[in-house]
Amino acid sequence: MASVKASAAVSHVGRIRANNQDSGYAGRQLFFVADGMGGHAGGDVASAIATHRIAEADGDYASPPVAAAELEQTLLSANRRITETVAEHSELTGMGTTVSALLLEGERVVIAHIGDSRIYLLRSGELSQISTDHTFVQRLVDAGRITAEEAMVHPRRSVLMRVLGDVESSPEIDTMVLDTHEGDRWLLCSDGLSGVVPFDEIHEILSSDAGAKQVADRLVKASLDGGAPDNVTVVVVDIGEPAAPDTPPLIVGSAAAPLAFGTPEPARSRGIFLTPFRPHPVQETHFEPDSAEYFDEIIEEDIRRRRRRRFVWGFWVVALVAAIVAAFVLGYQWTQTRFYVGESNGRVAIFQGIQQDLGPISLSELHTETQIDVADLRTYDQQRVEQTITVGSLSEAHRIVQRLEASLE
Repeated sequence: MASVKASAAVSHVGRIRANNQDSGYAGRQLFFVADGMGGHAGGDVASAIATHRIAEADGDYASPPVAAAELEQTLLSANRRITETVAEHSELTGMGTTVSALLLEGERVVIAHIGDSRIYLLRSGELSQISTDHTFVQRLVDAGRITAEEAMVHPRRSVLMRVLGDVESSPEIDTMVLDTHEGDRWLLCSDGLSGVVPFDEIHEILSSDAGAKQVADRLVKASLDGGAPDNVTVVVVDIGEPAAPDTPPLIVGSAAAPLAFGTPEPARSRGIFLTPFRPHPVQETHFEPDSAEYFDEIIEEDIRRRRRRRFVWGFWVVALVAAIVAAFVLGYQWTQTRFYVGESNGRVAIFQGIQQDLGPISLSELHTETQIDVADLRTYDQQRVEQTITVGSLSEAHRIVQRLEASLE
């Protein structure tokens, strides 16, 4: 039977947000994060309500399938509580929360997930993402329309397609039952971590020999070092022989404070929270219906946006090429206003242009070949002609030829 060796939960408001709408829970067998949405309309309330209801599911079950069914029903029950709260407090309309939960049952773990918080598994040094984001951009990635890298900066990266809240009476919850082994390290986190800290850095931190609490602190610090434009919450769970007696459940984030709501405090100016490490503008997470019509509409908008982007890029490429061509033409025309005296077929000659080549293009051509043999000139004049004598005009070139001719008399 798998056991929890150690666990930790840490939550931080971040560098930009005015309040913490995340919640996290590290219990005896149940662990989860909840990322509230709705801004000052009640994101913190939604995640707190969900946390207190879901925490009630921390217990023993007859089997993993039974645990999975019970955990799913618990999330749906939390959804109803949020809906009921909105019905009593209209100022909270539109609030919701993500939930990513892990329940240890025997040799297996039960996963329940909705939204864009994430669950990762580190096993034998290899890190893998277990949950799938319920976001618009993830659907674009799954459809092969954009890459994961493009999803990180997509203008609709904050659009959620599934959440707990007053938007759906029975939202679809992803559930699964997986094996777990001694030495596994599980990470549950809000997008305040996954949206800021690169996958490779998360992997490196999780792979350290540090304990669960130290690793959780390091992950939060990595988000803060990256600008932390959103609240960040992490829960780390190590599987193995317990290193200490059972510890009481730990709740962090908005759910750790007494549940109170009413007229929200005015939002503080975000200008004072700006940081040079800020990776991108802060966008409020919001929900859109998970419907084919909406998806098709946004796909069309995305296609139009890409077309506009290609047009703009094409325009600037053409403009750059035109500027290069214009610079070359003007430069070539300037070279043709220059002349120099040199040698051609053993005789003194006048050349138009400059004595240089631009790849296969010669920047000079023979203008006049005189009857003066270079070999008949004085040694000094021979050297000057062989090395070429640059002049600024054709008339000046003729005067030099006349002086060379006169030196032979």
